[in-house]
Parts: sequence; structure tokens; C-alpha cells
Amino acid sequence: MRNSSNDYEGPSGVLLIDKAEDMTSHDVVAIARRALNTKKIGHCGTLDPMATGLLMLVIGRATKIQDLLMSEDKQYVGTLTLGSTTSTQDRQGEVLETKPVRDFSKQEIQEVFDSFMGDFEQIPPMVSAIKKDGVPLYKLARKGIEIVREPRKVHITGNEISRIELPEVDFTVNCSKGFYVRTYAHDIGEKLGCGAHLSALRRTRSGKFTLDRAVTVADLKTAPREDLYKALVSLAEISLMRGA
Repeated sequence: MRNSSNDYEGPSGVLLIDKAEDMTSHDVVAIARRALNTKKIGHCGTLDPMATGLLMLVIGRATKIQDLLMSEDKQYVGTLTLGSTTSTQDRQGEVLETKPVRDFSKQEIQEVFDSFMGDFEQIPPMVSAIKKDGVPLYKLARKGIEIVREPRKVHITGNEISRIELPEVDFTVNCSKGFYVRTYAHDIGEKLGCGAHLSALRRTRSGKFTLDRAVTVADLKTAPREDLYKALVSLAEISLMRGA
């Protein structure tokens, strides 16, 4: 007799992964499914193939708190490149327009970053996973179809500029769920008057989870299964972390 979902006896918890570049979040889930020998698995917050960093996998009974974990604030470290806009708002898209980049001062750039603090609205990019009539927008975008997207309220609690070597600007941003860093880069470029796109992105935090305990994709593929089980953050520990 098969166990019901309430009698699930496989591994349960959250496995923190440091996602490598040029792979999808679904690729990581597929690797983890084989490595852990379990089908009861999901991920919290899609990372684009270009992006690296923290991808949270919920295993077993932890899938029940997937939405709760996805709702928490995130931190990203990124690089935007001024002077060109792209079809995807990142470096993997087709260049749509180029403009000269004047010698902006750090204060000018910081003022534009600071204009996006607190609550404001973003228009989701066509390459997002938001669905229209059940179809993800990115699939429509691949067919050359563009639809009107409703603005969404997002929130930024902090930012930091760590390097300016024009046309590149390195930054850190602390933001709400549903925030599009590629759109953030695009909108900053628009406000500076020269355009911009996101050229690098790394997620470094989600809620209270960081990369400190993350497993690399290489280790996920090769580590003994028991070691991966030990790397899981247990449901009891998650409850303590969240103050529940």
C-alpha cells in the first residue's frame, strides 16, 4: 500500500544551492531529484540562466511552506551596463538601442538609485514567468508576441553602489518578492538618459537564508546522497529561524 502525502517518509527540508550560470532553475531541480532520489521537490523563486547564486529547493514536507519561503525579501548583487538597451533587459537579449554614456559622477548615479527606494511600481518584462491565459510571458516573447503588462508594486529597503567603471556599475539591492532586477537596471538607465541593461546577477540572500550553507551544483551531482541529506535545513530549524 502506498503512503499518502501525510505519511511521507523521505527526506524533508530545504536544500540551499549555489546555482551556476547557463542553467535553468528547473535544470537544478531535475539534478536534485536524481541526487536525492525523490519526486517531492520544488524551488523557491526562479533564477534566470544568466543569474547565479542562492536557489532554495524545498524537499518532502517542506513543499508545504514553499509559498511562505518565496514571499520573503531577497538580496541581489549585480552589474548594469549603461549605454545600451536590449530586448530582454539583460546581456542575453538583442541590442535595441545604443547611446553615448557621459561622465556621470557617483552622486548623479547614486541619486538615481535612491529614487527607486521604498514602494514603487515596475512593469514586468516580457521575459518573465508571469502567465497570461496559462502561458508564461517568456514563451509568448519567444514567438515575438508582446502584450500589455499591468504595473506591480515592489519595494526596496536598501541599495549600495560598490564600483563605478563606466559604462559598468556594480550594485547591491535588497528588495521584495516579485522584484525584477533586469527592469531595475533598465529603468535606472532610462532615468540617466542613456539606457542600460543588466549584465551580471547573483542572488545572495532570501529571507534569512544565505549562501553560507549552499551546495554547489557540481557537489549536487557528485556528493554521496547521505551528505546531501545532512546538508538539508530541517523544518524545525526553519521554524526557529523564522521565530515561529
